[in-house]
Amino acid sequence: MTGPAAHPMDHPLAAPARAWFETLRDRICAAFEAIEDEADAGPHAGLPAGRFERTPWTRPAEAGQGGGVSGGGGVMGLMRGGRVFEKVGVNVSTVHGEFSPEFRAQIPGAEADPRFFATGISLVAHMRSPRVPAVHMNTRFISTTRAWFGGGGDITPMFPDSPEARADAERFHAAFRAACDRHDPTYYERFKRWCDEYFFLPHRVEPRGLGGIFYDWLGDRTPGHGAEADFAFTRDVGLAFLEAYPAIVRGRMREPWTDDERRRQLVRRGRYVEFNLLYDRGTLFGLKTGGNVEAILMSLPPEAAWP
Repeated sequence: MTGPAAHPMDHPLAAPARAWFETLRDRICAAFEAIEDEADAGPHAGLPAGRFERTPWTRPAEAGQGGGVSGGGGVMGLMRGGRVFEKVGVNVSTVHGEFSPEFRAQIPGAEADPRFFATGISLVAHMRSPRVPAVHMNTRFISTTRAWFGGGGDITPMFPDSPEARADAERFHAAFRAACDRHDPTYYERFKRWCDEYFFLPHRVEPRGLGGIFYDWLGDRTPGHGAEADFAFTRDVGLAFLEAYPAIVRGRMREPWTDDERRRQLVRRGRYVEFNLLYDRGTLFGLKTGGNVEAILMSLPPEAAWP
């Protein structure tokens, strides 16, 4: 007689993945707060150094559309009104339960058994200066009757055609390329192309920014390296972001800007809003699984404009 199937939260990488995402969160928040401390002159004179406020949340009972068994929660880390970071969220969530009937068909392995476990880190930074690019990064581990890693990061300069933006994007891409090349020489070109295709606004016929990498279903749906190797790659993606983005911020944060550049920044942010509300899969996943709405929508900028 066959016993009950193991719960997805009992996957051997569930606890290590959660621990890594929390460690990465702490390292990124410390790096961003250090930048705030350094920015005490020039455009930032007179402003207090920003600090993260962490707000725990619990996934409520009967969460998600169509109901479902609840479990888990997360911590929303948010910095507002800093010297350099106008708004940045660094969130970690770890949730488990059952997918609603209408959502199961969209998730690998969920039709056979609707139970799931998901843990991950999600980051979006909107900068005070239009000279400093906005950025997104997330990595995650999901377990159903299958298990996989996904994530990536992309950079969104406010003036993507400028030489400065191209130089920042080149530095950003170089860090991800190095991380990819340590694991598989095909990864960077594959995941760069996937990022370009994903972070695209069809109704505008334009990319969201200057790209990065994006990958999903890296695991038993796309076998090849093994779960431990996939986890190691995902850790290196997080470290690549930590290497590249703070250095880019430090290189631009003291440059002066004009009112016209600020206006153009707000319009560019409007494009960010459009993508995240219309197309972003992470937004959909969070809302469909009963996540914290404020944490899910922390990716939206504090101010935006449309022409």
